[in-house]
Amino acid sequence: MLALCLVAVVTAILNLDTSVFFLTPVLLHLARARGSNELPYLYGAVFMSNASSLYLPGSNLTNLIVLHHEHVSGAAFLSRMWAAAIAASVVTAVLLVFAFRRELGEANRDPELEPAAPRLGLGAAAVAVSTVLVVVLTSPALPVLVVGLITVALSRVPRARLLAAVDVRMLAGLFALAVALGTLGRAWRGPERLLDSLDRWQSAGFGALASIGLNNLPAAVLLTPDPPPHPRALLLGLNLGPNLAVTGSLSALLWLRVARSLGARPSVRRYSQLGLLIVPLSLGAAVATLWLVAPGRL
Repeated sequence: MLALCLVAVVTAILNLDTSVFFLTPVLLHLARARGSNELPYLYGAVFMSNASSLYLPGSNLTNLIVLHHEHVSGAAFLSRMWAAAIAASVVTAVLLVFAFRRELGEANRDPELEPAAPRLGLGAAAVAVSTVLVVVLTSPALPVLVVGLITVALSRVPRARLLAAVDVRMLAGLFALAVALGTLGRAWRGPERLLDSLDRWQSAGFGALASIGLNNLPAAVLLTPDPPPHPRALLLGLNLGPNLAVTGSLSALLWLRVARSLGARPSVRRYSQLGLLIVPLSLGAAVATLWLVAPGRL
């Protein structure tokens, strides 16, 4: 559970893609060092990253895209989304523990090595600086990116490791798709008319399905050239829906590549099986909680 809390905190402060990229190796190393079954740690890294991407604007790029018309600071964003974010995180964590209760209950095998004592270094400093930037600034994306790049450079992460985990062609293709759909969304009013006909629950469900079919970043660009009637309900679907399939978010695609580069064997089928349990309950809890706490903000 502490590992899941770590994922949630890093995702909220930095970004879900950053969380997946850096914490998947950390959690796999932790499981192997303890001699534990690595599956709960492996899937926990990606599911909690998606589920915890609702706290701050920079936690997920879809937050910035869907709510771009509001131009609020991180503190204001958090004041409006904290209830739904907590609901999504808690429900996802509880369901992950339930789904992997057998693996978590297994006795530890012989550990590979003695666990190292925790150390505070560049990573902790980068998190602290990024936290201040995200909470204070209304547009923290570029400053936080600069902090991340400086941290990676100072940490001297091997170039081979970066190339093994990041597929430049995949990123370029996703960017091109987002640009194309953004152009389509500005020229074609079909998505706008469709969203106008949906209530908050339908908007959340539609957002989840759109994320699976298109990936949540291109879907967000296509659906929100203008403010939708229920922007936060749609945002909940776009952020939590990707836990249904690895096609739903860049973070899941990065997770697959990073995990495989470290010798793990993530299963696309197992991912969706878990998603069928987690997404309906976490999305329902998030929408219901936001409606109860702030019904006018959906």
